Amino acid sequence: MSDRRFRFGVVGSPTTGDDWIKTVRRAADLGYSTVLMPDGLQLPSPFPSLAMAAAVADIRVGTFVAAAPLRTPRAAAWEAHTLTVLTDGRFEFGIGTGRPAVEQQVEEIGLRFGSAKERRDQVRETLDHLVRLDGERRTPIMLAAGGPRALALAASRADIVSLAKDAMTPRAEITQLVRDLRGLAGSRADEIELAMNLFAAGTRELPPWTKRAAGVEPEELEASDSLMMLRGTPQQMADELQRRRDDFGTTYISVNSTYLEDLAPVVEMLTGR
Repeated sequence: MSDRRFRFGVVGSPTTGDDWIKTVRRAADLGYSTVLMPDGLQLPSPFPSLAMAAAVADIRVGTFVAAAPLRTPRAAAWEAHTLTVLTDGRFEFGIGTGRPAVEQQVEEIGLRFGSAKERRDQVRETLDHLVRLDGERRTPIMLAAGGPRALALAASRADIVSLAKDAMTPRAEITQLVRDLRGLAGSRADEIELAMNLFAAGTRELPPWTKRAAGVEPEELEASDSLMMLRGTPQQMADELQRRRDDFGTTYISVNSTYLEDLAPVVEMLTGR
């Protein structure tokens, strides 16, 4: 059982400057800890978008997650360090090896996607560059972990670990994943913050993009016991998150900005904001 306090993040991306500012300010007003942004050429660039977010509200910002193959390691570390400096330490650097869709995007900008090992090595090299650039500063690192090699990397380098399994992964498998991570992390296991992302919260109908994100039909996801869903009344949702903290140790909960308002009562209940 974890005694770490809950905190909450909102995952979104700008469509217009005005809408982005409204989302960021609303997240801050509702007590969310962070505004997080995905990476990919189909979206605005995350680093300037997050700089804008940090400038309009007193809230932490983070990449969720930057795709290592889309930048050289030195360039990615430069971007991350710059945000740490300009936000006075309010930036969290989420970085990963990239989803399959990134392969085509990497070719578009003239870089190599590389093998899984090469991409993991890119992540390591990026983090090494960042440590050198940070000097006495310390940019918090978020890594996604699913397979054994990713778990080993996260255990040795991450401050925050996002449990990266698909939407239909059974709870028992997540429990084992956490045990494996803690075993690999050894004495620093208690220092690692465990994160989990939600596709949906509350009682509203699932949006059409759920199928693309989850890989299953919305009806199948709705009928499942998926950990990427948090359904029910605010009290039911708060109780479930406390059960998950007891079972898995997950205390950093992020949700798509579509459900920012739906999760807000739970944020208030569990953080006192």
